[in-house]
Amino acid sequence: MPNTQLDLSERLASVQKRISQSTKSAGRPDGSVELLAVSKTKPAADIREVCNLGQRDFGENYLNEALQKQADLTDLDICWHFIGPIQSNKTRALAEHFDWVHSVDRLKIARRLSEQRPAELAPLNICLQINLDDEESKAGIALDELDALIKGIKLLPKIKLRGLMAIPAKQNSFAAQKASLLRLSKALLPYSHNDRDFDTLSMGMSADLDAAVAAGSTMVRIGTDIFGARSPTTETIKR
Repeated sequence: MPNTQLDLSERLASVQKRISQSTKSAGRPDGSVELLAVSKTKPAADIREVCNLGQRDFGENYLNEALQKQADLTDLDICWHFIGPIQSNKTRALAEHFDWVHSVDRLKIARRLSEQRPAELAPLNICLQINLDDEESKAGIALDELDALIKGIKLLPKIKLRGLMAIPAKQNSFAAQKASLLRLSKALLPYSHNDRDFDTLSMGMSADLDAAVAAGSTMVRIGTDIFGARSPTTETIKR
């Protein structure tokens, strides 16, 4: 039987080493890039093992699956991030059970999250999803819509606006990846200068991690390189 604990330990250490090397190569301070372990379709047992290795932040795409895992792992100190498309009828569960939501792209969704956030919980951390390349297959707003959305969200009492998220189009080179991601980094600057909480760039996955770090990412979302190939899910996501 394969030693799953060893496999997960080695995978996690490899990803952490890659982040550290990329951070150093970019001339950035050690520890300036956080790892978000994307655990969608993976069993709670795997999350428990990775958490016991020191990883605290985990990202999920599918709400029903995530809620079951949360119920199974209540004894662990996990910071839960939702990174998938958001249905209006699921905002209450997101507001009640997550610490971060990365995929907000409508004022209506942000307003519902604020209204449905339990009073006893701290404001919900959110990132605004940007569609950098105007891809029809991806959610997110255009960069020229960002200012109006931010102004609306700033008025919501139970929301803490933390930054921007993007899933850019695939590029064939490091230079092209970095150029695309730099657009998101530059978009953050005017807002981060005026609000110290607006400090997060959620960008970079396995294929473009190095370019994302070079472009200023503060949080990279890595799944397969930690947990292995994903299993198919039966949960259907509709916009």
